[in-house]
Parts: sequence; C-alpha cells; structure tokens
Amino acid sequence: MEEFFQDAPRLGNPYDADPVLRQLLARLLGDEVLAEVEPGLRSLGERAAGEMLALAAAAEAREPRHVAYDAWGRRVDRIETAPAWDRLHAIAAEEGIVATAYERRHGPLSRVHQFARLYLFHPSSALVSCPLAMTDGAARLLALEGDEDLRARVVPRLTSRDPARLWTSGQWMTERAGGSDVGRTATVARPDGAGGYRLSGVKWFTSATTAEVALTLARIEGAPEGSRGLSVFCVELRDEAGRLRGIEVLRLKEKLGTRALPTAELALCDTPARLVGAPGRGVATIATLLNVTRLYNACCACGYLARALQLARDYARRREAFGRPLAAHPLHVETLAALAAEHAGALQLTFRAAELCGREETGAAREEEIALLRLVTPLAKALTGKQAVAGVSEALECFGGAGYLEETGLPALLRDAQVLPIWEGTTNVLALDLLRAMAKGAGLAPLVADLERQLAAVRAPELVETVHRLRQSAGALQAWFRHAGGDGARLTAGARAFALGLARAYAGALLATQADWELARGDGAVALALARRWAEGHLGAAPGAAAADPAGALRLVFPDREGAA
Repeated sequence: MEEFFQDAPRLGNPYDADPVLRQLLARLLGDEVLAEVEPGLRSLGERAAGEMLALAAAAEAREPRHVAYDAWGRRVDRIETAPAWDRLHAIAAEEGIVATAYERRHGPLSRVHQFARLYLFHPSSALVSCPLAMTDGAARLLALEGDEDLRARVVPRLTSRDPARLWTSGQWMTERAGGSDVGRTATVARPDGAGGYRLSGVKWFTSATTAEVALTLARIEGAPEGSRGLSVFCVELRDEAGRLRGIEVLRLKEKLGTRALPTAELALCDTPARLVGAPGRGVATIATLLNVTRLYNACCACGYLARALQLARDYARRREAFGRPLAAHPLHVETLAALAAEHAGALQLTFRAAELCGREETGAAREEEIALLRLVTPLAKALTGKQAVAGVSEALECFGGAGYLEETGLPALLRDAQVLPIWEGTTNVLALDLLRAMAKGAGLAPLVADLERQLAAVRAPELVETVHRLRQSAGALQAWFRHAGGDGARLTAGARAFALGLARAYAGALLATQADWELARGDGAVALALARRWAEGHLGAAPGAAAADPAGALRLVFPDREGAA
C-alpha cells in the first residue's frame, strides 16, 4: 500500500483569492480608480504570498534579542532584530503602506486604497504592521499638533517610501499603575530651560523600541493628578551617534504571540522631549493617534480572517475524509460559509471607517460624517478584534490536529490574532468610549441615520426580508438604550453587548448595501447570501434558513464556483 502524505494548504495571491474585497473596492473606489490601483494590489498580493511569507517565517524563527552591555561593560541597550524583520520594514516603505494615505493621489479615497494595501500586507508582515500603525498615527498627530520643526522634519520621514529615509514611531502610554487608565500615568516632565522637557518614569509596554521617534504621555511637574494633567511629548530616541538618549531598556517582554515584534519595558531617565499640542490636553491630543491605530487594528483583524479563510478553503479541497474531500461535506462547507460571512461583515465595517477617515482628513466630510466616524471607529475595532480570535480559532479547527502543530505555521495566526482585542483599547474600554462619544456628540443619531439611509436605499426585492431583520435589530438596540439611559449602572454594565450589537447591525446594513449594488450590476448571488446570513445571525442561536441551503453555502466558500473539484 502506498504511503500517504497529506498536502499542505497552499497560499495563492490573496488579492486574486478575495472576490469580496475586489467587489467592495469596486463599489467604494469606482471602476476607474480601481483599474488604476489594481495592478499594484495584485503585485503586493504576489509579494505577500511569496517573498514576504518567507521573510515572516524567518523573522518568527529569530526573535528579538536585548544586548544590555558591550564586551567592555558599557551600557548599550541594543535590540537586535532579524534581518528578515528589517527587510519587511523596507518592503513596507516600498509598498507605501503608510505613504499612500498621505500622498492623497485619490483624494478622500486614498485611505480606502491604503487600507486595501495594509489588508494584503499585514498577514505576511510578522507584525511590522504594528509600528506602521503607530507611525501613521504619529504622522497624523504631528501634522495637526506638532510645531513647525516637527512638521517639516519628522512628518516627511514618517510618510516616506524610501526605506533608507523612513522613520517609524512608537506610542508609549502603558505604565505599571495604569494600562487603560492613563490618568494614573506617573511619568514626570520637567522643563529643561531651553524650551524642551526631560521625562522620568517607566513605560511598561512599548512595542516600537527600535523606532526613531515616539509619542508618549507625561505629567508636567506641578500639573494636577488624573488625566486632565497629562500632556503629549515627542521623543527622538537616539543621538547622532545612534546612542539612546536617556532611555534604558529594562527587558524585552515574553508574549503569547507577536514574537518577531520587539516589545520592551523602558525607563526614561531625564529623556529629552518636545511638547506636542497644548499642555494638559494630552488625552484629547493623543486621541488623534489612537483613532488611526484602532482602524489599523480593525484592518489587520480583517487580514487575519481572510488569511485563515483562504487557507481553510484550499485545505478543504486537498483533505479527504470518509471518501470525499472536505469541500464535499455539507457540514464542513456550512462552517466555512459562516466564517466567510464574518469576514465579509468585518471587511464592510472596517472599510466604511476607512472611507469616513479619508473624507475627514481631506476636509470632504460633512459634520454628520465626522460624528459618525467617532462612533464607527471604536465599534469597528471592538467587533473585528473579537471576530479575528473566534474566526481564526474556527479555521484552525478545520485542519484538525495539524492546526495545533507549530511547524504548520497555523498556531501563529491564532496567537497573533489574540492581541487584537487587547491593544489599542480592550473591548470594554471601547464600549465605554462609545458611550462617551455619544454623550459628547449627538448620541446615537449619526449612526442610526446612516444605517437607515443605507437600508432605505436598498431596492432589490431579494433583500426585503434582510432589511426587515436589520431594522428589527437596530430598533431593539435603540429601545434598550432609551430604557437604560437613565440608569448609569445598567448602561455601563450593558455597554459591551450594546456596542457589539450596534456594530453588527451597522455592518449588516453595509452588507445589504453591497449586495444591492452587486445585484444591480447583474451578479450579486454571493453578496446576497452574505447579507442574508449576517442578518439571520441577529435572531438567536437557532440555525436560520441559510443553513438549509447547502448550494448557497458552497457559493460562499468557493465563490469561484470550482467547489470540490
């Protein structure tokens, strides 16, 4: 009997393998802009499935190392990263992962184009996307709040396509006493007599210690306690000789995942720094950076869902069980179809946020769109972070025991995805952030109005029931909020379920919009099935009608219609 060896899943070009992304970009960008950017997206997809994939594996295999002293006892605090990690940084510059948003070649749509690039880049980046997120957020913040020198000298380097010129930025907020509670920040800023400041304190988690600059929170000496006494400072890490300026690396963190990414605990010892924005306005100022990094987080979550789904789809055609490929077993196909719907909903929500972000940054957004972005940003980050962990876990299960073996590379997807609900604000923090945004603005009105606008514009008769379900879901959420609004304890206790439900309702409206658009163009079967599945998910745990449609599930899992062939 011939010895059997299972074929491994194979990763093809993730752009070509993702018709949901391509159709979404066609709707948001229009045919003309898509035709212009598509060759670059396809080229990046080839790179992600080839050169970058090998580099990411090499970076994971050689984790960062902290060298505290040189051979003669001098303190050097050098963090050594893998050559593959450095090469991935260079590719990020070459591909314009940050630069695309700031070149504004497509005006307000530049953020959509940029996020499409990030989405393809991230799963093969060994988390180089993390410092890129902070770099993008720092560029945006310094462009708005930095002094003339920072805007002229630092921002162009943060947004460069030249690997030799590109700088990256850190975002140092977490301290021992305060993680999400930044009001407990203990770092002190003292004037240096020359217009700058010196910072002293310990930063418990810093994920860009190899960066050239960092933005951090500190309390100017004499400022009040709590978050109202904080200010933002820009630190340039090294002097002209490459030595750290008043910074000691205490240790590198050992983490569940993101292992190629150097994450350190730092001591700031009279570190030179520049004030950014108004003193005492640190929390409001740093929010500009956080809004960008939270959207990166959502986009990276979508990227992980796409990667897990792509590999699971391919494996379903290669793995046989009980005499048939997995792709011929209705229950397995149904499992992948549910995952496909989660991916599509996450993608719609994230790219809607990117679209609004681009409009806001270019001055094209209406007042209600700016208010909507403030609500959608925490919703997108919160929902997609949870989806990524659950979705990647589900996908790993599709590989059986092989999904649990480190040498397959699959467990790294789950370990790395687990960070997404944590950094840039946990799910609970984001839910409370949503409540604060509603209290400061027009409440739920901007989101409800846009959700209803999306649903009211749907014309396809095939979507009538879907629209009805989504309106019911949105109505139930509004009713709960009205009823709980006068009870602060009940409102905050239910904030998490409320935020996630609201995110799902809004994503459902976007899926219905997409399906309606595709149906009008003559081929919307997959988009229709995705919208229907998503809407059914609001009705409880019982299987909906879609689960009784194996042929429909097969179209979702294998939209190229090859099925098990």
